[in-house]
Amino acid sequence: MIGYCTIGVKDMDKAKAFWGELLSELGASVQIDIGRLAMIGTAMDKPMLAVCVPFDEMDATPGNGNMVAFAPGSKEMVDKLHAKALELGGSSEGDPGQRIPDMFYGGYFRDPDGNKAAFFQFG
Repeated sequence: MIGYCTIGVKDMDKAKAFWGELLSELGASVQIDIGRLAMIGTAMDKPMLAVCVPFDEMDATPGNGNMVAFAPGSKEMVDKLHAKALELGGSSEGDPGQRIPDMFYGGYFRDPDGNKAAFFQFG
């Protein structure tokens, strides 16, 4: 149902490097790059993450309560990708762990621009 989600960034090169490298673990790469906007995903017909310099040319700011969540397929991948996000310059917003017993496992982080994201596994 979701086609893509867009987050604002201040430095496109830094954002493409961070998100491109991080999501490459899931088989993703930059699918579209038009300068002020790049879309990262596994294919044009699959959901993507777009990083962009805001159209209004105002400062990019993370939204309070906004978050992008990725399902990498296992708890082990949640752990691996959360650690990789931190290695790439992100900051932790909650180490990976079981949040809802037998139901939800997740790890939270912020990218270098302060956008909040998570990797999670149901079950």
